[in-house]
Amino acid sequence: MFEFHWPWAALLLPLPWLLRHVWPRLRSGAGEAHEAPATEQRVTLRHPRIEALADAFQTRRPRRRLAGWVYEALLALLWAALVVALMRPQWLEPYTEISRPGYDLMVAVDASHSMEALDFTVGGRQVSRMAVVKGVIGRFIDHREGDRVGLILFGTEAFLLAPLTLDRQAVSRLLDGVVPSIAGPATALGDGIALGVRTLRERPAGSRVMVVIADGDNNAGRFTPGEAAQLARLAGVRIYVIGVGSREERIPITEDGRIRYRDDLTMDEDALRRIAEVTGGAYFRATDTDALEAISTRIDALEKTRAEARTAYLPRPLFRWPIGVALAALLALGLFPEGRRRLLVGARGG
Repeated sequence: MFEFHWPWAALLLPLPWLLRHVWPRLRSGAGEAHEAPATEQRVTLRHPRIEALADAFQTRRPRRRLAGWVYEALLALLWAALVVALMRPQWLEPYTEISRPGYDLMVAVDASHSMEALDFTVGGRQVSRMAVVKGVIGRFIDHREGDRVGLILFGTEAFLLAPLTLDRQAVSRLLDGVVPSIAGPATALGDGIALGVRTLRERPAGSRVMVVIADGDNNAGRFTPGEAAQLARLAGVRIYVIGVGSREERIPITEDGRIRYRDDLTMDEDALRRIAEVTGGAYFRATDTDALEAISTRIDALEKTRAEARTAYLPRPLFRWPIGVALAALLALGLFPEGRRRLLVGARGG
């Protein structure tokens, strides 16, 4: 499809004609204002045979007249080509993007200081909760082919780290770079859920899913987990919760480069279960090897988002063509010097 990006520039096309015909009149009017008063008498001498005198001095050269016409035509072509280039002609090529049907999955990860707790053991070596989170959620994202996946981090505040996207590898790379306390040392679990609900409610209903992985603690933010769960239920968002942590009374955690034992890091499973039950989801523990398969099976039973087709028009500039015509006309003007002289003489006589 062809169009001009600045069609209003066509108003400049009659500018040379206006200058040629209106400007001399303005100058003549200004000259009359400086003429002598009307009371002065003028004496005019007329030749008795003025017509014969004009014929004697008239040069009948058809070639010169033709050169003048061609010169004027080239000038008009030059101006028209420059104006057309200024109007920015462009060809719009349609580009259609079709997204496959899938689910809208928002993953909310606890990135507070408590995720440095060392209450998991892998191969006889203590590992942090964050390491378990990356392993669990990383495998989950890798198996969600065709789904749009987003990532939210919450600590003292909640942040949308990755909007919903089909690029699962990009989301996985962002998750790999997350470290504990990157979003602040406290835990705003309610704000993390509320932010995910606000993002998912703009998507079609029926496939809005949030996967929350946390230890159940909430000591910051404006929303409590219960309030955020009610918002999710009203927005039709199902929340599947993966609890990470243990029930031990004293849990080791890395602080200031040393391992200390604290008694306030116990996982609150009851709070996590209530979040899942209110929204129609389910609760799992990170140590449950079948948790990911169970979550995937339940998500697959939901209604997928319908395939979307969006058409965008990509502009391809065409200003080179009128610029080329203008350059050709400019070069051709040099071939008709007689036409230029005739045009100047005609302008002075007018």
